Amino acid sequence: MSQQYDAIIIGAGIAGMYQLLKLREAGFSVKVYETAPDLGGTWYWNRYPGCRFDSESYSYGYSFSRELLQEWDWTEHFSPQPDNLRYLNLVAEKFDLRKDIQFESRVSAATYDATNKQWQVELDDGTTTTARYLISATGPLSAHQMPDIKGIDSYQGPSWHTARWPRDPDGFGGSKDVDFTGKRVGVIGTGASGVQVIQEIAKTAGELFVFQRRPNWCAPLHNSLITDEEQKEIKATYPEIFKKCSETFGSFLHSPDPRMAVDTPPEEREAFFEKLYSESGFGIALANFRDVMIDPEANEIISEFIARKIHERVNDPKLAEKLIPKNHGFGTRRVPLETKYYEVYNQDNVTLVDIMDTPIERVTETGIKTSETEYELDMIIYATGFDPVTGALNRIDISGVGGEKLKDTWADGPRTYLGMQAPGFPNLLTLVGPHNGASLCNIPRCIEQNVEWVTDMMTYMRDKQLSSIEPSAEAVDEWTAHCDEAAARTLFPTADSWFMGVNRNNPDRKRTFMLYAGGVPKYNVKCDEVAANDYEGFVLQ
Repeated sequence: MSQQYDAIIIGAGIAGMYQLLKLREAGFSVKVYETAPDLGGTWYWNRYPGCRFDSESYSYGYSFSRELLQEWDWTEHFSPQPDNLRYLNLVAEKFDLRKDIQFESRVSAATYDATNKQWQVELDDGTTTTARYLISATGPLSAHQMPDIKGIDSYQGPSWHTARWPRDPDGFGGSKDVDFTGKRVGVIGTGASGVQVIQEIAKTAGELFVFQRRPNWCAPLHNSLITDEEQKEIKATYPEIFKKCSETFGSFLHSPDPRMAVDTPPEEREAFFEKLYSESGFGIALANFRDVMIDPEANEIISEFIARKIHERVNDPKLAEKLIPKNHGFGTRRVPLETKYYEVYNQDNVTLVDIMDTPIERVTETGIKTSETEYELDMIIYATGFDPVTGALNRIDISGVGGEKLKDTWADGPRTYLGMQAPGFPNLLTLVGPHNGASLCNIPRCIEQNVEWVTDMMTYMRDKQLSSIEPSAEAVDEWTAHCDEAAARTLFPTADSWFMGVNRNNPDRKRTFMLYAGGVPKYNVKCDEVAANDYEGFVLQ
């Protein structure tokens, strides 16, 4: 006989951990299923060398516990993966989360029982469990995507996707098991993960071959250790830090400059760009002139500035040109933050292979063959990204009312209300789902809002003795149209990116904006209004 819970949560990353804690505090019975052998989500799986935050560390951690905030010390302004995982393990131990998490348990199917108004969840091993609510906490970038290249299985050397890096013996680190010294290493991909791992491998590899399809605009991270004085200031000002995050477009510690780039004198504009470029974090993208992400002319101005910076940092002008994007403007795709990434290409042991000019034909037993030559390699790293936002849910066989498949419902693009629910799937809640305010955000800040909203909604349902919640067709139509309109006011749709659901290794996906571009403050206000009006837009039974 299957076990019965009030809620089943899929995933034990940052969202799943907090949702477990809040529902347990509210008196609900909860079970969490996690595919990995331990918790941490993205910070469990992504252990590659160089993996770290690109949000300021003190803006990223949980804000709900003053005691936790004072107990934990971030050691770097942009924390590395091993520390991030240690932090999440501390949270799990402090709040005794593991007792309700079942590890190495992949959810393979979930079916809604309309008669009993509950979900039946099946694991890979055939085990079934039922719950009134099914909550996905799978993350927007968790379904890793291997490249569509012939012969991958034929390669005889070690190879990994960056999101499936081998674990350290102690369970916390990222790359102790992998020694690049003197090795011939191939890295396919130059997105955020690729940039981070390339920087590290280049330090010791005998030869590093970077296989680049299309370059990304990158900007300096300017990371540093947190001093004792800074640590004291951080701990004393957490309320102000989180208040500022709640007021900015993406819940980062950066707000757009109110001026327009196109109206600012060139000398003043250039000085401002230089200032942002010399500062740490996402300021160059998020604290820039307010028109750079909405006006093509303004975006071209900042793109030209970054292009000049690339030329300044790369010795070979022809090579610099290959590292400058030609098919999208700065900020229209996620901007990888880097530490001497461009300088890597000045090293004698690093070769850029432009696979637009010389495409990869296949992976061989000993390396990678392009249309021009074959590269003998001791190891291959696939930094080829993810099936974004809906990918993890699409890999679960989710059936709603009348057997309708969630994957089919979203085949032409997501349709949701508040990014929390899809029509035809009662009691299925999607944390950081498509068209959710948390999907274009400093994610933990928005995770907390999502989780607290879901917890309040479930408490309301229990108090009112209601058993089912589903968005109305009208609410879904209005929210989906609003998301499309918000995206259309920006330059995001002009670029192929995971924001648009694009991964060239998964050509079957339809290109459509997957996130919410209206800004976190507006999203939060809308969610609060919906709740205050007895969950207006939802059908409650």
